[in-house]
Amino acid sequence: MKKELMDILVCPVCKGELKLSVDEENGVGFIHSISNSFPIPSVIRVAYLIKRPRRLRKLTRFEIFNRDRYTCQYCGKETRQLTLDHIIPRYRGGQHTWENVVSACVPCNRRKAGKTPQEARMRLIRPPSYPHGSTFFIPYQYQQAKSEWQKYLPQ
Repeated sequence: MKKELMDILVCPVCKGELKLSVDEENGVGFIHSISNSFPIPSVIRVAYLIKRPRRLRKLTRFEIFNRDRYTCQYCGKETRQLTLDHIIPRYRGGQHTWENVVSACVPCNRRKAGKTPQEARMRLIRPPSYPHGSTFFIPYQYQQAKSEWQKYLPQ
């Protein structure tokens, strides 16, 4: 992870030498050499800045649900049973863009149907936006699974 708490990459430990400061948090095993054993840490924190090119994120269901934290953007219910909702319906000229697509639970999506939020008398919890390259991102399913990561993650 970068100092700004961005994931850089996930790779197997056997891909070469590591010259990093290591925070040993509940390691995941050991690397054995002929004469020594070294613990494999589950978290490696880089203490200096590494410049990396910004990449564009694709607009996918997975990315939208992660951006919205698996929460319906109309009622606030956290659920795994989500649908994508176009704020301005596509048949009315709404685009399939980061700023026009949000996560919605099935009941809210049915209630809104082909209307705008104003017409359906529904309010968005927060306005949708493109997740910038500097936005910290860990897929939702890993946030719960790796408890030793919690002290390094923003709340």
